[in-house]
Amino acid sequence: MPTSKSLPRTLDAWVQHLGKLPLPIEQQQHVRLRRILADSRRTWREIAEAIESSPSFALQVLREANQSSNSLSDPAESVETALSRLGLSRCEALLSQAPALPESDIPLAFKQILLISQHASQQARGLFGARLARLWNELHGCSLLFLSPIWPLLCAHPQLFEAWEQRVLLKGERPAAVEKELLGVTLIQLCVKLAERWRLPEWIVRGYRLLERDRRQLVRALHIARDNEHPLHQQQMLDADIPLRHWLTHPSNCVLLANGLAVSAHHAWDTAHSLRWQRLTGLYLQIPLNELQQEVHQHAVSSARLIHDHALWHPAQALIWPWDTHRLKPAVSTAAPPKRDDLATWRQHCARLLAEPSTFANVPQLTACARDALQACGLKRVLLLLADRQHTRLQTQQQAGLDASASTLSLDPAQSQVLKRLLSAPGQLRLTPSNVAQFSALLPGNLKALFPSEHLLLRSVANNGRVVMLVVADQGGQPLNDVSLQAFTKTVQCIERALGSFSRRGR
Repeated sequence: MPTSKSLPRTLDAWVQHLGKLPLPIEQQQHVRLRRILADSRRTWREIAEAIESSPSFALQVLREANQSSNSLSDPAESVETALSRLGLSRCEALLSQAPALPESDIPLAFKQILLISQHASQQARGLFGARLARLWNELHGCSLLFLSPIWPLLCAHPQLFEAWEQRVLLKGERPAAVEKELLGVTLIQLCVKLAERWRLPEWIVRGYRLLERDRRQLVRALHIARDNEHPLHQQQMLDADIPLRHWLTHPSNCVLLANGLAVSAHHAWDTAHSLRWQRLTGLYLQIPLNELQQEVHQHAVSSARLIHDHALWHPAQALIWPWDTHRLKPAVSTAAPPKRDDLATWRQHCARLLAEPSTFANVPQLTACARDALQACGLKRVLLLLADRQHTRLQTQQQAGLDASASTLSLDPAQSQVLKRLLSAPGQLRLTPSNVAQFSALLPGNLKALFPSEHLLLRSVANNGRVVMLVVADQGGQPLNDVSLQAFTKTVQCIERALGSFSRRGR
């Protein structure tokens, strides 16, 4: 998928970057959709259901219908309405434009967010389908596509999902602060802008505007929802606040509730965040919390039965665990030291780096050998960046174990005190839990997104007294073991020797 050299940092830049990004469709699903669109025996409803089984294509169809139609017309509120506006020929053309990729080539984070959206759609179907029978198409389509503004973000930059999981779900950091640090903007701001740009259904836009601009309404409802054990008192409080009661019963809130339940359950069922959405849903449906929880769990199981990708996590899997068990665990154990064979390979790479005269024909060959040596000594994620002569830019030369976007990473050292210091003279910074709070804010957000870790090595490498390279490496987020630490130091010394030998060749 296309990637940028560095992550945008403003709302307009993000919207420009993500607004027209093509989303992939799994190859077999692509073939199935093409066959269904060409089948004249299918009804509009059957075709719409087939399109909805591929959420990324459903978004494309709805987005195209709403952007190509008259700007004065109301946006299509469902995939079936969008299908009728576009016609089959236009939908077939859209399908031809969508990238058809093998399942293994589609980013895991992108597939995971699609699963969460499908789970939300199932929750909406089970909890609110009977109550909103006349609005069934709108309820189903909007619940499925509510998180769609996030889909292109995780398709282009899947490493952000792991960073969000670790910091927001596991460590409990404030989402807005984490998002500002990683993206420069909050996710809600980005979702509002993309939803408005794509003219997504009003129910979706209304939900995001509520989260961005009118959270006090939500807080008032949550305050009443906490008293779930006293339904009569809850009703009295709602009767005393007529505007809140009218807002709470609006059908568009079902879309927000279903997605709130699905997103919060992604981490665990017993968290305060999950409990808030359960109570609020119970208030909307006017049923006790324990009854609501049983329904939510049943709908989660139904959702899991429809999704058969074992590489993905579904919250229904946690229902057979003890109630307080959480899937995400902090990486506290020290990373395993390199094996004997790996160390033998590391020595071979180091010997090649130390060879006199240099055996390398160019810089990429040298840095590739350096990268392989670092990996062989146990460093799972490695990034080698070259500095320009004026130290105004750091550009990726080699990477291993990282998202593909790392290959085009470009950093401006002037924006980071840590990078400026490392480029001023050869040096090393080792991040640990004890100092990460001190230095994390001084590192570029796109670099931290690639390394969501509290255990990180940053080392600047010099040639003839001038820093020419920055090495960033870790052991997959785990604490570094002593063998790999010692081997890292020796490898950097070998790299410095190799750079010196390479620069003297031909003299």
